[in-house]
Amino acid sequence: MTDTLAATPMDAAHHDAWRQTHLGRLMGHALRRFDARVLQLMARNVEVPLALSNLAARQQVSAAHVHITRHLSLRGNRLSDLAAKAGMTKQAMGTLVDQCEAWGLVQRLPDPHDARARRVCFTPTGLDWLRAFEAAVAQAEAEWRAEVGDAVATVVSIGLETYASGASY
Repeated sequence: MTDTLAATPMDAAHHDAWRQTHLGRLMGHALRRFDARVLQLMARNVEVPLALSNLAARQQVSAAHVHITRHLSLRGNRLSDLAAKAGMTKQAMGTLVDQCEAWGLVQRLPDPHDARARRVCFTPTGLDWLRAFEAAVAQAEAEWRAEVGDAVATVVSIGLETYASGASY
């Protein structure tokens, strides 16, 4: 079977290279690097409860767990709303909430507006985790800004905010 995309070896190299350098892949790599740095900083933060710091240091807390930290409102959320905000299935979010509940970050409480429903809420330990997350994000962002320079960081930030806002084509 012949490769209809590449007529010559040079064309083949070009057709393969784009897959490694397109914008989506670069954003994915950047996000993974950023999240790894945030978790690394949290593992070293003395304000993070020791058990949680140890989990982060042993890489048992993943970027997936950070979804809860990023998306859970301070008032709490129903599981289905939290999953929707994070772009995850309810089942996947339920698994993360179960883990975070076992670690003491969150708890399920009755929903004051619906006796049948429960809300996922931060515990006091979870709020400590959230404050440490905020500090780690600020430091990781400052490091990124220092690495790429203020002008580039500003342009990239504005571009990502615009793109993420979901403006239609």
